[in-house]
Amino acid sequence: MSDEQAWDTRYSEKARIWSGNPNVVLAREAGDLPPGRALDLGCGEGGDAIWLARRGWQVTAADISGVALARAQQHADDAGVTVDWQKRDLLTDFPEGRYDLVSAQFLHFWGEFDRESILRKAAAAVAPGGILLIEGHLDTGPVHRPEHENAPELPGPDEVIERLHLDEGWEVLLAEVHPREHVIDGVTHQRTDNTVKVRRRA
Repeated sequence: MSDEQAWDTRYSEKARIWSGNPNVVLAREAGDLPPGRALDLGCGEGGDAIWLARRGWQVTAADISGVALARAQQHADDAGVTVDWQKRDLLTDFPEGRYDLVSAQFLHFWGEFDRESILRKAAAAVAPGGILLIEGHLDTGPVHRPEHENAPELPGPDEVIERLHLDEGWEVLLAEVHPREHVIDGVTHQRTDNTVKVRRRA
């Protein structure tokens, strides 16, 4: 099964997979940023992209799943906002352009997945003065995908920064580990996540 098929299958399991609300760290770290051009990587059903668009951002949002993007478009229509939804395999077909904010929220996959390559492309897409915001898990929590032999690699914030291969033209604004409550089917699970926020100097 291809990555695209795997994600389409995942999104076809339920009418809605995610809450529709923006990720908490995105709202916290981008809430005070002046609107500009934003790129949302692995946008899923569009909660983050729609939140940014409502705040005046010009948003490009990419995902490998056509099922997810169809839902995202409907949610954007319902919200009365415009987002440039793009069906992309980020490993081989990364969106063009430079952005004031590039957001990668929980960009993980069960199985073979070169996350670092995508994140380095994400850094290259940040405009001078812009922000790269990466949020990731440090544990798999209650989620299990037995059809895949390999659980995703879950590096800490220092490893994430090291693997970005940033030069002196960048400033690290935040590198932290933090707890998070994750509610699945009405059950609250304790998770550990990590945040990396870096800025390309103007």
